[in-house]
Amino acid sequence: MAFTGPAEDRLAIRELIDRYNDAIARFDAEAWGETWTEDAEWELMGLAVNGRESIVGLWQKTMQQFDFVVFRAVPGAIEISGDEATGRVWAHEVIQPKGAELRTMHGRYDDTYAKSGGEWRFRSRRYQVLREY
Repeated sequence: MAFTGPAEDRLAIRELIDRYNDAIARFDAEAWGETWTEDAEWELMGLAVNGRESIVGLWQKTMQQFDFVVFRAVPGAIEISGDEATGRVWAHEVIQPKGAELRTMHGRYDDTYAKSGGEWRFRSRRYQVLREY
C-alpha cells in the first residue's frame, strides 16, 4: 500500500484524520461522530462496535475517564479506488486519566474510508496499541 489516487481525495482523507484528532482533544462528541459513516465499524483493542450511534456512545463513555487528551495521527498510507479507500495511520496519544499520572501510547489504525456526497468518512477503524508507557 502506498499513497495512490487523486491528490484532492488524499488531502480530504488527511483532513478527515485531522478533524478526528482535533475533536478528541476538544472532547467534542458531535464533531468526532461526524467523521464516521452511519454503518461504520470501530474495533478498539479487540472490542468491535457497529454503527455511528453506538461508536459515539462508547467514545463518550471512554472520554469521561480522562481530564486531558492529546491525540495526533499521521497517515502511513492511503490508497484510493473510486469512492472507497484504505489506509494505515500511526497514532501517538498523551492521556491523563482522572486522578492519575499522564500516560503515552503509540498505536496503529487500519482504516477503510467511504466518500458520499463529496465527503470522506471512516467506514471502519481497527486500532491496536503498539506501546504504552
